[in-house]
Amino acid sequence: MKFIDEAIIKVQAGAGGNGCLSFRREKFIPFGGPDGGNGGNGGSIYLIADENINTLVDFRHQRHYRAQRGENGRGRLQTGKSGEDLYIHVPVGTEVWEADTEELLGDLTRPQQTLLIAKGGTRGLGNAHFKSSTNRAPRKTTEGKPGEERTLRLELKLLADVGLLGLPNAGKSTFIRQTSAATPKVADYPFTTLYPHLGVVSIDSNRSFVMADIPGVIEGAAQGAGLGIRFLKHLSRTRLLLHLVDVAPMEPAMDPVANVRTIQGELQQFSPELAKRPQWLVLNKIDLIPPSEQAERCQEILNRLAWQGPVYQISALTGEGCQPLIQAVMEYLEQSSPGKI
Repeated sequence: MKFIDEAIIKVQAGAGGNGCLSFRREKFIPFGGPDGGNGGNGGSIYLIADENINTLVDFRHQRHYRAQRGENGRGRLQTGKSGEDLYIHVPVGTEVWEADTEELLGDLTRPQQTLLIAKGGTRGLGNAHFKSSTNRAPRKTTEGKPGEERTLRLELKLLADVGLLGLPNAGKSTFIRQTSAATPKVADYPFTTLYPHLGVVSIDSNRSFVMADIPGVIEGAAQGAGLGIRFLKHLSRTRLLLHLVDVAPMEPAMDPVANVRTIQGELQQFSPELAKRPQWLVLNKIDLIPPSEQAERCQEILNRLAWQGPVYQISALTGEGCQPLIQAVMEYLEQSSPGKI
């Protein structure tokens, strides 16, 4: 299924039914009086978060949604039937924005969470409603009110505890395959990851966390280059970022230190708030360096970066160092927010 994380839709709630103008006319009842019933209320439109949906692709095919109109009132004091409410299913993690005003209407972060996005029109009143001791035969009725009409922008942000950062071919997809059941494409050329992937990393039967892999970020991404900047928003809900860097790039010009600084710069331009998120440095592909040179090579990178945060050395391909890393991540998440993992 194609991954789509943004969509524009138009919604229109149902109008209320009109009130009825009617008088009771039966044999032997010369003064029957007014008996026009009220109309029914128009149907409202709700969004509901569905954990079985993981993309907004359906909204590329259907963009207009209209709830049912309320029925008009009828004689004999019959009230019109109210229009049925319309429930639109969206993925968990969907933000709902008013397209014209850029107002955030809601954020659906829990399964089955609902959000009213367009209220149905109120019903019209029949002439029986206006009967009084001084007005025995009213001819007044009211029409139903139109339902709300809106243009909405839906934006999906994945729900994950941990996000992976890095240049293309830094080994993010290999790492998430190594540590979870996710199966993103892996190849020896850049941009093999074209859309985000989620993987559940299980420590034991009762302890796990969700990790998100996004397409690699390249220099100039904040100005539209590459794919990663478009998907950086999916890291906005994460509590920890793992920055993977290739310590043994095939091209001599690809300096690991320069690569880290490139990602940091693009992250800062995209979102200063996201750039302040806790971030661990993961030195990947150490299997490509002779064991006798690994410590010296990694220390050289850290010295040049003046890195102050946690650092881990791994090989996502062979699995070396991966288990201590995910154990440390699990402990960090449990300590930073007990009971939420």
